[in-house]
Amino acid sequence: MHAHDARARNVAFAALAVLAVIWGYNWVVMKIALAYAPPFAFGTLRTTGAALFLFAVMAVRRKSLRMPASLGRLALLALFQTTGFVGLMTWALYQGDAGETAILVYTMPFWVLILAAPVLGERITASKALAGGFGLAGIVLILSPWTMHGGLFGMLLAVGCGLDWAIAVMIAKSIPVRGVWELLGLNAWQILLGSIPLGIVALVVHGHPIHWTPTFILALSYSVVLGTGIAWFLWLFVLSRLSASCAGLAALAVPIVGILADWVQLGARPGFWESVGSATLIFGLGLIARAQRRREA
Repeated sequence: MHAHDARARNVAFAALAVLAVIWGYNWVVMKIALAYAPPFAFGTLRTTGAALFLFAVMAVRRKSLRMPASLGRLALLALFQTTGFVGLMTWALYQGDAGETAILVYTMPFWVLILAAPVLGERITASKALAGGFGLAGIVLILSPWTMHGGLFGMLLAVGCGLDWAIAVMIAKSIPVRGVWELLGLNAWQILLGSIPLGIVALVVHGHPIHWTPTFILALSYSVVLGTGIAWFLWLFVLSRLSASCAGLAALAVPIVGILADWVQLGARPGFWESVGSATLIFGLGLIARAQRRREA
């Protein structure tokens, strides 16, 4: 490997580490913000602000702001990737802990394994089946329905969010894009369109008024600029420099950072079953990353 290539890979790995910290800590930031705003109102503010931020970046770089041609699939992606994902995620966060919500939302790779066979025609290998088994066991252990604890509803919302995310991945694979900026434009438009149903739900579901405190404004700004705008740039940069399996390691680090940040800053202490289930789930995610790396090799 040439020195230039090695340096580029090192920069990409550094960007991946920064991305994992930004996305992981964003779970705690969003949990803090939900103390000052109803979940759907916060979700609408976050997505609308993120879309405007991405459009502004593209305008500054003088890139085309034209809406993608495949309007039907764009609307479907917006419904699942933004409306469903952000709506379920913020609702789950409102109901439960940041760490538990993060780990359950990141069950997305397991749902992709299940959906990829009938939708994309991918073969389920023995290693994928083993990883799926660990994933299912981890989910059941974290939910621990036999304990009849009060946070079960929020956990189920988080699992539903992971399933919704996997469906969005299937839809996204059916939309052709050329280059980084076209992909960024696609995401800006789907975020903007997906924020419209979120805003309607926020108006229909009356909650307490938004308290525009400095803490809330700071949390919202972090979630919009860092958690969405800057994070997307880092993610696209990582994908352009590293293989998909290496980039997928971020999926392992994000919930771990979220759990640790939830523990340190918010004082959340996971119980026995939640701890065992989280470890089992992360091990299953590791098996998925390993299988992907072998396939690329």
